[in-house]
Amino acid sequence: MDTGTITADAAGTWTLGDLTVNRIGFGAMRLTATADGRPGDRDRAVAVLRRAVELGVNHIDTAAFYFSPLRSANELINTALAPYPEDLVVATKVGPGKDPSGRWLPLARPDELRGQVEENLRQLGRDHLDLVNLRQNGLESVAEHFGALAELRDAGLIRHLGLSNVRPHHLPQARAVAPVVCVQNAYGLGFRAGHDQFVRDCAAQGVAYVPFFSIATDRREAGAGGTEDPELVAVADAHGVSTAVIRLAWTLHRGPHVLAIPGTGNPDHLVANVAAGALRLTDDDLTRLEAVHRRGE
Repeated sequence: MDTGTITADAAGTWTLGDLTVNRIGFGAMRLTATADGRPGDRDRAVAVLRRAVELGVNHIDTAAFYFSPLRSANELINTALAPYPEDLVVATKVGPGKDPSGRWLPLARPDELRGQVEENLRQLGRDHLDLVNLRQNGLESVAEHFGALAELRDAGLIRHLGLSNVRPHHLPQARAVAPVVCVQNAYGLGFRAGHDQFVRDCAAQGVAYVPFFSIATDRREAGAGGTEDPELVAVADAHGVSTAVIRLAWTLHRGPHVLAIPGTGNPDHLVANVAAGALRLTDDDLTRLEAVHRRGE
């Protein structure tokens, strides 16, 4: 597959509230550090962000807690892209936090969420946030936290709201408080196949499903790697692409409401990730990959 001229609109679009985005986006977490924890290269990170936008990426996922020694994803985005293109949607998330050493802090209380929103605004250099996802960690009910964000939306600090790291019962809790434009969960080929019904439920409700770790799966922050299933390798070889590209293409085939946000600090990987939006899997490919996916149940 010739990736040189493929742009992010090849995957089609989805509307988050009143914001239209290309279904291939970009996750900023990988910009802050290498897989072994060293600070990422600042100039390369800035160049990757600018190249992503040149390739038509208009949905970037970030968070104030995406930082490592010397690097902050939000501030890299600000440096690379401000003044921001009019069609660019920057999605961030609140709930968890880290202290300056990088140690995780307890989940924020509802009354602490405004401070987290304001920190994202400051770092990004914005007067409002396009989309804020509430990332819950261990809550049985998200209603009170989501209500606090709904108040900030009403105050004009936030345009749209979503959920992150949630279970199916959290979605109706949040929707009873305010509109939910997306659910962002860990999900991928052969990873959390038990969430398939939740993906379909989001489609039925017009809610975008935004998988993270769709390439890395259970390796999480360590990135893609390890031994791949022979069936996945065979499909990748047939298309002349990497298994990571097949994983992204499979993700997009889960439904028109499914958005991909692969992250990378490597400009070559960025081009390949964007090009995955143009790859069309055959019925035979999808049958073979479904067998791989089922083994992840």
